[in-house]
Amino acid sequence: MDTHAVLTLMQEVAAQVITPRFRALAAGEVMEKRPGDLVTVADREAEVLITQALQADDPSVLVVGEEAASADPALLDRLEAADHAFTVDPVDGTKNFVHGRPAYAVMLAELRDGQTVRAWIWQPELQTAYVAERGAGAFENDRRLGPAWTGPDHADGIDPATLRVLTSRPAQQGGHRGLTLGPTAWSCGVDYPWLATGRADALLYSNTLPWDHAPGSLFVTETGGVVRRADGTPLVPSAYRRTGLLAAASPAVADVVAARVADLFTR
Repeated sequence: MDTHAVLTLMQEVAAQVITPRFRALAAGEVMEKRPGDLVTVADREAEVLITQALQADDPSVLVVGEEAASADPALLDRLEAADHAFTVDPVDGTKNFVHGRPAYAVMLAELRDGQTVRAWIWQPELQTAYVAERGAGAFENDRRLGPAWTGPDHADGIDPATLRVLTSRPAQQGGHRGLTLGPTAWSCGVDYPWLATGRADALLYSNTLPWDHAPGSLFVTETGGVVRRADGTPLVPSAYRRTGLLAAASPAVADVVAARVADLFTR
């Protein structure tokens, strides 16, 4: 399926089963997978429709959706070993969606041998599409994105106090060793575009599930940034590891932030 066709699929599915329920979820259409971890009928129906379309186009491809993996965690092992796969996050930012906040997205990533080669983020309420292809750049509504970071190329030239660093852990927010840590949008489908378009300089995550980070990580690398695990190794998008994650708009920014937040990854 070509890049435009995948985006069209996402938009059509969103229009069919997601956006009609925005601020209109009925009683019984919101459930908990685990305490505090919400899922809705929109998540489940959208994932089924997207998965069916991808597998109809290529029956041999492995499709790993968030809800399917919740029901069958062994899919994560299959993803790590797959030579060709898609990840699907049907409603990224479900809590925002449930509470009527527009900061949610539909996200897909295509992986070859564990690495993201194409990625799509569709923000239905914002009517904004992000598409990236490995080695070919990243785009916002057909506008090619330039480098996300235009500051100094060396860590010693960066004032930590000027960096916009966002964290998904409320307990970490506030001042920390010269940095000011603010909240993420609680949706990787919003956070990563902020980073790729220069509206944030770094992101800190504790949850590193593939469907959350395989798409956005390609936007970061295609706009000159880096995505690293807590031990400094590069992210392998197909591999789920229980370690923290740092995404930064440039290697220099990553060095500055990593030197000041290493202790946060152990909390």
